[in-house]
Amino acid sequence: MNPLRKLFDFNGGVRPATNKSDSTREPIATVPLPPELVIPLHQSIGGTPHPIVTVGQYVLKGQRIGDADGNFSSAIHASTSGKVIAIEPRVMAHTSGLKTLCVVLQPDGTERWLEEAPLDWQSAAPEVLRDFLRDAGVVGLGGAVFPSHLKLQPGRDKPLKTLVINGAECEPFITCDDLLMRERPAAILRGVAIMRHLLGAEEVLIGIEDNKPQAIAAMQTACKSFAGIETVAVPTRYPAGGAKQLIRVLTGIEVPHGERSTDYGVQCFNVGTAYAIHEAVELRRPLVSRIVTVAGNVEQPRNYEVLFGTPMDHLVKLAGLKPDTDAFIMGGPMMGFRMPAFDVPVVKATNCVIAASPTLFAPPPPEMPCIRCGECARACPADLQPFELYWHARAKNFGKAQEYHLFDCIECGCCSYVCPSSIPLVDYYRFAKSEIWDREKQKDSADAARDRFEFRNFRQEREKQEKAEKLAARSKPAASAEVSATTTGDGDSAAEDPKKALIAAALARAQAQKAAAAESASNSSGEPS
Repeated sequence: MNPLRKLFDFNGGVRPATNKSDSTREPIATVPLPPELVIPLHQSIGGTPHPIVTVGQYVLKGQRIGDADGNFSSAIHASTSGKVIAIEPRVMAHTSGLKTLCVVLQPDGTERWLEEAPLDWQSAAPEVLRDFLRDAGVVGLGGAVFPSHLKLQPGRDKPLKTLVINGAECEPFITCDDLLMRERPAAILRGVAIMRHLLGAEEVLIGIEDNKPQAIAAMQTACKSFAGIETVAVPTRYPAGGAKQLIRVLTGIEVPHGERSTDYGVQCFNVGTAYAIHEAVELRRPLVSRIVTVAGNVEQPRNYEVLFGTPMDHLVKLAGLKPDTDAFIMGGPMMGFRMPAFDVPVVKATNCVIAASPTLFAPPPPEMPCIRCGECARACPADLQPFELYWHARAKNFGKAQEYHLFDCIECGCCSYVCPSSIPLVDYYRFAKSEIWDREKQKDSADAARDRFEFRNFRQEREKQEKAEKLAARSKPAASAEVSATTTGDGDSAAEDPKKALIAAALARAQAQKAAAAESASNSSGEPS
């Protein structure tokens, strides 16, 4: 670390109890295979991959079972070798309790990998490498699960100067990144080298909170073999692990509302994402597992390498689940979500599973009226006015909430943590965001329906007009010929009037048909012709 490097500060933040030491005493452990793996096809931001396997099919570990739905998506792979026993909706790892389409896999216990040759990333074209990462299922493992191949794009207007690697891990209880940096620093840096190659970054800064001395030492030692990569210890304060906050601390750059960090020559990735990129590219192993912290109401908190699709109760029981556990929380206590069931599967967004109990997390006190003390505004790291957002969200005045930059809220929970009235402020913001998204979706559906209706009317009118033009084109030569044959002294006036001409032609046809019918009747009666 450069002792002369200047660090910057960000506004707000809190310092809750970290509760990290218990889960860092043992090395990363592996998890025995469960009886079945329930692998959701939708595990990242973007479209839902569509299944490319069938029930009864045998698959190998790392074999693709879901193809990316367009570019803004990421593929899904079999977490182990075995048989596909179902493709059906199952409850997903989300507080809503809704179901999503899953591939249910019955492991055969052999863990047979799909063998493929590594990719020569140094000679591969950037587009080829990005498509490779999309098909390898690599997404951001810091919590946002944004498809990594989309973030690995150089700046639009200026070259990328700084690549920031996020090892801060500021959320209480979570230590998966800490153990990963301690045990696998070289592999992380090899993934960082691939990202740097794609982005063309001049420098790489790895930010780690200073309450992780072993991880800092391991990464600094590994950095000696990689030029232009520096590990920096940053002050411990939540949420220093937020992308904008860490960029601010390390570079002094404050990314404005509505703009991307790449517009300022900076991009940020999690250390877990770097490790996944190394495994995908250099070992040809797609993203099928991740490190997960198990903490809370358990006998032995620990970190495990977990296959995606593993039921959470199968995982947590390994740490000695205590009998008074009443729920699982996916993520940390500040930003995590309470799971709807104990057996929901581990997914790419699962960095921690906390066993909750009434003793560990007491029921919140009753919500009291806001006293406008301003504590939430002082704690907000995004420089918002949380109490104003609260009033407008509660009143369902969503337009006004957007004026106060609702979507700049990173839902870190600092405002709820310091609120003396025990108002669950983040819940109100999530409600407002979901309502706005739902209304926009309904508006888009209504606009699409209106466009379809207008196009249908236009098409019908066009078909009527084309039919009339074709009929007129067929009738005009016949009408002209018949009118010429039957023209009398006033034929000029009939020719001048198209309607009269058509009537005269119709009369002529009727007379001709009458004469032909009379002649036929005469011939059939035997009269001489």
